[in-house]
Amino acid sequence: MDLIRHLECFVAVAEESHFGRAAARLGMAQPPLSQRVQRLERELGVRLFERTSRQVTITRAGTLLLDDARELLARAEALRATARRARDGESGLLRAALPTDIAGGTLAAILAGFRELHADVELELHEVSTTQQLARFASHDLDVGLIHHPCDVGGLELGPVLRRELGVLLPREAPAAALDEVPLAALSGHDLVMFHRADAPALFDELLTTCARNGYTPPAVRHGQGTAFVHGLIAAAQAVAFSPRDVALPQQAQGEGELTWRPLAGAPLAWRHSVAWPKGRNDRTVASFAELTTRALRKGPGVGADLPAHPLHLRPAAEYWL
Repeated sequence: MDLIRHLECFVAVAEESHFGRAAARLGMAQPPLSQRVQRLERELGVRLFERTSRQVTITRAGTLLLDDARELLARAEALRATARRARDGESGLLRAALPTDIAGGTLAAILAGFRELHADVELELHEVSTTQQLARFASHDLDVGLIHHPCDVGGLELGPVLRRELGVLLPREAPAAALDEVPLAALSGHDLVMFHRADAPALFDELLTTCARNGYTPPAVRHGQGTAFVHGLIAAAQAVAFSPRDVALPQQAQGEGELTWRPLAGAPLAWRHSVAWPKGRNDRTVASFAELTTRALRKGPGVGADLPAHPLHLRPAAEYWL
């Protein structure tokens, strides 16, 4: 017996006090409605209605069961709604990831926009590297994320690729800090602070290769990730680090602090980002996160589209525009 459908018939008759009106409300003929109510009465072992040729009156047992029947129907509808959200990709939880180099304003815009569009979906946001994101995609522990290129994007779908120009963060008293734009060769003699190579191996190698081609080979590469730690290394070790303008220095506008940020002459260095998600995962929550993240990044300084003129070719450890 379809209990939910039989309960719908019971509640409709109870509320209409008339089999004909209840049948019309349910969009069915009266005889099948009467049969379902009778079947429910047999299953429950109680009489739900007193019937005469002129009226239908709910019994005491029917009255006692009516509230429970309504509650069960409400729960059934909630279950159907949850199933619809799951079918449409709104399962109630979206596991997303961003790298550590996202500006606070960009992060706030993504969170606010997603909350407005999907108030009933929990956004579980993680701050993890590209390598960690790729591993979580492979283990089905991540739904969508913002990755750095170049990397292996096999099995993933990508949003638009954006290019974020990098400048240099350096001690304020360094000679290069007096320049409006800093050639890479002017950084000679300074150690370089970078993320760990394991976080994005191809990007790490690409940045160092570009530096060498432009006359800068750092005496040593130091590793740091947190903002305070990186700033401390730069100040204490007279080192430099590459960073987009929007995440360089909060105090830059006030002209305070021991460090300063300068653009690089010719803009030779950049980070390339795109939102990625597993192939076939084209639901509304993923699409919303991808659109919101791309839109928020586009508003940052030095950000533009980076569309290759040729197809993306995969090499053993990295991807390159060819």
